[in-house]
Amino acid sequence: MIDFVLPSLGADMDEGTLVAWHVQPGDHVQRGQVVAVVDTSKAAVDVEIWQEGVVSELLVQPGQKVPVGTVLATLRAPGESPAAAEAPAGRRAVSPSARRRARELGIDPERLQGSGVQGSVTLADVEAAARPAPATDAGTSATAADRLQEMRKAIAAAMGRSKREIPHYYLSETIPMARALAWLQQRNAELPVAERLLPAVLLLKAVALALRRTPELNGFYREGRFEPAAAVHAGVAISLRGGGLVAPALHDVGDQTPAELMRALSDLVRRARAGSLRSSEMSDPTVTVTNLGDQGVDAVFGVIYPPQVALVGFGRLTERPWVQDGAVQAVPVVCATLAADHRASDGHRGALFLAELREWLQQPQALETPHVGPLA
Repeated sequence: MIDFVLPSLGADMDEGTLVAWHVQPGDHVQRGQVVAVVDTSKAAVDVEIWQEGVVSELLVQPGQKVPVGTVLATLRAPGESPAAAEAPAGRRAVSPSARRRARELGIDPERLQGSGVQGSVTLADVEAAARPAPATDAGTSATAADRLQEMRKAIAAAMGRSKREIPHYYLSETIPMARALAWLQQRNAELPVAERLLPAVLLLKAVALALRRTPELNGFYREGRFEPAAAVHAGVAISLRGGGLVAPALHDVGDQTPAELMRALSDLVRRARAGSLRSSEMSDPTVTVTNLGDQGVDAVFGVIYPPQVALVGFGRLTERPWVQDGAVQAVPVVCATLAADHRASDGHRGALFLAELREWLQQPQALETPHVGPLA
């Protein structure tokens, strides 16, 4: 029997409210299939399952709020025989866990309406019968103000933990962007309006490629040691229309072309603001990238989202006086910043990362290549 548990969808999540199931007992599920919707303090998230099997019991009902790690459902592995007990002739089928729990609660399972395979009584049926009143739907009854308040609490908890536990260091680099913007203008001239690229995708791609030379900035610090990640999954900070922000992951950024990244970024922003993110996008960013250039700030010095070990920030694109070939010119520039965890790297490696980032943005045509492969 396989336990399907409520995953942690970020360091600031301690519990979640089940909004809906997309499967029923008896359904066959595949790896990566969305099986449930869970409301966190930030958004409703489509939760995927990463084991193949047949749904045996749904142990949590929509409307219930449960801690991270709670078993939401049980599955039979491929080839495993049904666990539900055969019912004696004329009696309702009752799963072993439901029968045991019913005895504990003094409930006669024969009187319950079963929701399992062929009407069998499940543990969830027993738990539901034991509740004195129908569960309130916290996910749908919460007002926008309630959600924003909960989101602020969650963000405060994660950032408070970050500032307590992570010894940050900060670096910045002003990067000339004339070549990158000229290449972007030429590239966009070849594309339909709907497919044109934003500078943000060049910045994301350059970050991913620069991290290949400084892998100690890409990964997690857990249980007293650094765990490098095998790929760059960039958590993109996205502000929500009602307030607050989320930072879901763009996967395998270094392996994608700018055009692919543009489509993926547009889709991610749209779904984040529509409240239809997936659990894999919320749980596995290996580094966070935040771009506050649209808000007009020169630079952003962010707080690392634990257990990640680095955050890269970008300010606004602006023209500045720049000495080049002995002459002062007006040159478009962007300020790139790095907040990094001293337990995983030091300022020397951080400076190498920013230098590598600057060099990638001076050869924008090279960013067109997917660069498939493991990190250095």
